[in-house]
Amino acid sequence: MAPGLDFSNWWAKDTRKGTPVVVKIENPNYSVVEIDGPDAAFRPVEKSRGKNAKQLTWVLLLKAHRAVGCVASIATLLWALLGTIKRRLIFRQDVAMASEKLGKGKLLFAVIKVFLVTSLTILAFEVVAYLKGWHYFQNPSLHIPRTSDIQGLLHLVYVTWLSFRADYVAPPIQALSKFCVALFLIQSADRMILSLACFWIKYKKIKPTIEGDPFKSDDVEGSGYEYPMVLVQIPMCNEREVYGQSIFAVCQLDWPKDRLLIQVLDDSDDESIQCLIKAEVATWNQRGINIIYHHRLVRTGYKAGNLKSAMSCEYVQAYEFVAIFDADFQPNPDFLKQTVPHFKDNPELGLVQARWTFVNKDENLLTRLQNINLCFHFEVEQQVNGVFLNFFGFNGTAGVWRIKALEESGGWLERTTVEDMDIAVRAHLNGWKFIFLNDVKVLCEVPESYEAYRKQQHRWHSGPMHLFRLCIPAIITSKIATWKKANLILLFFLLRKLILPFYSFTLFCVILPLTMFIPEAELPVWVICYVPVFMSFLNILPAPKSFPFIVPYLLFENTMSVTKFNAMVSGLFKLGSSYEWVVTKKAGRLSESDLLAAAERESKTTNQLQIQRGASESEHTELNRLKEQREAAPTTVKRVNKIYRKELALAFLLLTASFIFFPRQMVKGTIQFNNQSFNFYISFEMPSNRLKFVHIWRVHTMHLCECDSMMLSVGK
Repeated sequence: MAPGLDFSNWWAKDTRKGTPVVVKIENPNYSVVEIDGPDAAFRPVEKSRGKNAKQLTWVLLLKAHRAVGCVASIATLLWALLGTIKRRLIFRQDVAMASEKLGKGKLLFAVIKVFLVTSLTILAFEVVAYLKGWHYFQNPSLHIPRTSDIQGLLHLVYVTWLSFRADYVAPPIQALSKFCVALFLIQSADRMILSLACFWIKYKKIKPTIEGDPFKSDDVEGSGYEYPMVLVQIPMCNEREVYGQSIFAVCQLDWPKDRLLIQVLDDSDDESIQCLIKAEVATWNQRGINIIYHHRLVRTGYKAGNLKSAMSCEYVQAYEFVAIFDADFQPNPDFLKQTVPHFKDNPELGLVQARWTFVNKDENLLTRLQNINLCFHFEVEQQVNGVFLNFFGFNGTAGVWRIKALEESGGWLERTTVEDMDIAVRAHLNGWKFIFLNDVKVLCEVPESYEAYRKQQHRWHSGPMHLFRLCIPAIITSKIATWKKANLILLFFLLRKLILPFYSFTLFCVILPLTMFIPEAELPVWVICYVPVFMSFLNILPAPKSFPFIVPYLLFENTMSVTKFNAMVSGLFKLGSSYEWVVTKKAGRLSESDLLAAAERESKTTNQLQIQRGASESEHTELNRLKEQREAAPTTVKRVNKIYRKELALAFLLLTASFIFFPRQMVKGTIQFNNQSFNFYISFEMPSNRLKFVHIWRVHTMHLCECDSMMLSVGK
């Protein structure tokens, strides 16, 4: 018997809607089936069936509780935000503004403020014109407005502004925009070539190697390698947080003690820090380490003067090589064995540079963004230039110099704040070659605060331009090959030190915001979006774990271009801040944690004589004294928060530009009207697949041609 398919029990209601349909099937295994209309067949099942009033009440109460909690959280956040704004901007609490430093960069700050006020004024004027309807005339065709069309004084001012903008403002901005775009493409091509060369080095596994193993024999005296005399210098200035860890790391270097001398070059003007460093040096000296303390009474020339004073000592003449480490650098014990053998049988080699690695790269967003730039610098720029050109800029630390190369190049000079780049350029002009070891890494720190990072970047970008002014005659008159001169002038100095900050500031911080008010100069999408994003991907490739930070990195670099451009200009024109040296503040985070750990270990094992990673007796004494001071005065000191108004003003301007710029595009063309040729510009928006013409005009014989908004179908 055929199964009975009765669907009437599936629905709770007996009411039937629609026209019944009777289907007869010839197959005898099935009977006649009666189906109601589609509304009844596909009606959703009521989920609320079976719930009583008490359950519904509890559900409503839970939802109301969640809604009230969300509203309360939002209200708390807004209240806290308003309180912070009121405290910092109105009452000026927790804000430290150094009055003596406000004059530095005052001109650039004033220009940015004037630019911001002008931009906001013009923006407000454009909004008023839009609300007045001056972009949409009732006449659907082009016409030249007559005197009767002018709707008051404000409208006349607006029409005059459009005429003035088209004739006098737009052309120079368009020319500057094209020039900056050309520089942008050249610099992007240079970075692309460097990246491809780095890929080639990785693919071919090209790197400097040492023939054989000079340290193969276990017996040092019987080995075939004769250990040269090596001088290690640690320049420092008021480095309370990190002096111990650097001295400890250098004292652990695996090198014969009678062939090694360590110089601690202390330029500190704080007597308490001098006493600590002297005690540290004395402690290591008593343990059999050949280490001496060197202090200058007159601190001139900054780091270059410190190194120059140390190299003038008579006992330095007995040494062949000198290794330099800043106060926060911690080389591995085998550092000298990985670097010094490269000088053997290579008399033209003057410098062996190691790579930096950062202990605090994941401390905050600022350190992560710095890690992206520095990884690209070492992995790509330094390695490629070292392999193919045997020349790159000395990084000032974590490198080994042949003392003969330093002496023949003129030694350390105090004329700039980039003494490392200065000596590298002069050594290159004298024919010395450099080697970069990407596999040899030295631990160090990056600035954790924006203030320290900004000062460091100012010195790194003003010094090269100052040096370029001084070195250009020597480069031109040198005896090196012409292509090396071209590389120094065009690539090393102009493209990577001058053009990069110039176009990044001008193109993305000046021209891009101006396109809000001057649509004739609008930039192509590939200039402001595609190419920068692609180049950012290339920069992040050496640090693949930083890919989630590509958007903050792109915005941060554009904003930092203000500081870099200011520094470049001050160095190029030798302004007051071009010879400003501020010691980068070190956090000493690793040193402090290791110090506390070593203190706990020593409290448990008092008979242990081995020094633990920079934890010395003088440091423990200082730590105990600081702990006593904290217990005696438990008052907490709040961290000073500084408001950098230049960066905030520029960030606000760029944010406004991003909201207004991206939905708009520009079309330029020619139209015939009354036997006359009119050029026009059309700015439009793109909702889905239709183009809405917002503004079309042309200045001809001091008259403005406008038309109503029009619709143009795209595609279908």
